Amino acid sequence: MILMQLNDVSKSFGAEEILANIKLEINENDRIAIVGRNGAGKSTILKIMAGELSYDEGEVFKPKNLSIGYLTQHSSLESDKSMWNEMVTVFDDLLAQQRELRQLEEMMGQADSLSKTEYEQLLLDYDRKQQAFEAGGGYRYEADIKAVLTGLNFQDYDYNTPINELSGGQKTRLALGRLLLKKPDLLILDEPTNHLDIDTMAWLENYLVSYPGAVTIVSHDRYFLDKTVSIVYEVSRHHSKKYHGNYSYYLKQRALDYEKELKEYEKQQTEIKRMEDFIQRNIARASTTKRAQSRRKQLAKMEKLDKPKGDEKSASFSFRINRSSGNDVLQVDQLAFQYDSEPVFSNITMHAKRGERIALVGPNGVGKTTLLKTILGKLKPASGSITIGTNVQIGYYDQEQQMLNSAKTVLDELWDDYPDIDEKDIRTVLGNFLFSGDDVKKVVNSLSGGEKARLSLSKLMMQHANLLVLDEPTNHLDIDSKEVLEAAMADFPGTIIFVSHDRYFINKIADKVVEMQHDGATIYLGDYDYYLEKKQEEAEIAKLLQKEETVQSENQGKAKFKEDKQLQRDKRKKERRISELEESIEQQEAELAALEQKMTDPEVYEDHEKSRELTKQTSELKQEIEQQMEEWTSLQE
Repeated sequence: MILMQLNDVSKSFGAEEILANIKLEINENDRIAIVGRNGAGKSTILKIMAGELSYDEGEVFKPKNLSIGYLTQHSSLESDKSMWNEMVTVFDDLLAQQRELRQLEEMMGQADSLSKTEYEQLLLDYDRKQQAFEAGGGYRYEADIKAVLTGLNFQDYDYNTPINELSGGQKTRLALGRLLLKKPDLLILDEPTNHLDIDTMAWLENYLVSYPGAVTIVSHDRYFLDKTVSIVYEVSRHHSKKYHGNYSYYLKQRALDYEKELKEYEKQQTEIKRMEDFIQRNIARASTTKRAQSRRKQLAKMEKLDKPKGDEKSASFSFRINRSSGNDVLQVDQLAFQYDSEPVFSNITMHAKRGERIALVGPNGVGKTTLLKTILGKLKPASGSITIGTNVQIGYYDQEQQMLNSAKTVLDELWDDYPDIDEKDIRTVLGNFLFSGDDVKKVVNSLSGGEKARLSLSKLMMQHANLLVLDEPTNHLDIDSKEVLEAAMADFPGTIIFVSHDRYFINKIADKVVEMQHDGATIYLGDYDYYLEKKQEEAEIAKLLQKEETVQSENQGKAKFKEDKQLQRDKRKKERRISELEESIEQQEAELAALEQKMTDPEVYEDHEKSRELTKQTSELKQEIEQQMEEWTSLQE
């Protein structure tokens, strides 16, 4: 079933054309990515789909009852409610049904006041509403809320925390969580991985793969797109083109399509040239003019192919160094940091050799950026040591771009740092970062996030540092710019230490992954996929060990159970034996008393034979009683 169609949709802002003749179709359970350069119109398409923006031409078709959930790039959940109470509002209809069921249950408890017909009707109503409540998720909505909050890394939070006390990033994650709980027919997500750490992104990938509706995503996270989508729409030069497959397949297919279109264009151009030559040589000759005229008609009717334009202009840069560093670039030993009395991390040990590319990963809040600033000397560690190697020159990329002067123009921001360089050379550098013409006169404060990122990279490139310390260098960059940065990093002859949540970027650049925890760091000698593989192995080993412990515990439990059963049997046997001995001793003592009484009879003690016989019996009985008493005493211990 088709959920939405955009047919020949166009949109302009003033005289600037953004979209032209956009065609896009969304079916049930589709997983669609919309990709393209920053400014290509991707977010504009999402806003049109969500009904938040009008369009100039074309048509948008969708069913009247289609439910749409839209997450903007800068979504933030503003609410006076607690985290839990805000999430519960998604299920207001279910809660109303639950209250109805409670009311019906109260009425059923007063059955004596109802007629048989009324009571039977009440049971029918209750059964019908209970089935509807269950089908709508009435018995699992609390579990769904907990699952989403846990997946979005709120598992350690008090769910009664007011939302207005949370940070902007936390509010953004909650906005995403609330939208996921609504489960609309069509989920529209604009940069959903913003403010998510790697573990949370992995959870979101799995969630979207099994999502019961259709999903349309704009994202610059290529790893995320590879895991979640099966259809890619490329928006380029105001138009859209559809590709079947994930992001990696789209890249291959786009390259193949370009080669095919270029060959077809060149083939047609060769044919056109051949026909034009024939016409020119033969049009004036009487014997061949008819054939030449026929070719001219064929040429006029021919549908001319446009030359494929290929990729749009990309940034172009590389990082060089002034001089090589020593082999030992950086040594961090047992480093700890705390804000006031609040510990951030401890026991961090990490060594960097010349030429290594080290990625720092870990959950948000573990102190990755703080570690970089401590290495740079911007923050003072609580304990431990940092040793910078010989001839090491550090270049720093700040994800917040706080090192840019917001009041300067783009040109002055770079030129003021290098006043001895000619203006045309500064403009050439900026041109390589896509600042051309009047772009260099823009004030830094007016730049987009992507433009500020490119300006920061241009300043970093000019430093010629041999140790690059990068904090989220791919933030705000479109995919094409990320690929250019990756190529520059791959050719860089120095050392790189970087923090990134971009798993694709980590895979391309890193040869060592350092996973930070609050109480230490674990080093993995490989790229991101290797790190994942090792983490999986560790998880499986931990699972096996836990299983062995469980089996061992179960075996110990079984052995203990058997031991307890045996002890109980022994105890019962002992108690029975004590009881038997007590009865026997009592009986034998009675017999002994009777014998001793009989021995006082004159007829017996005067008869030596009888007296001797009774004395013998009495002695034997006393001995037997004594033996049984000894056994009884030992059993009582």
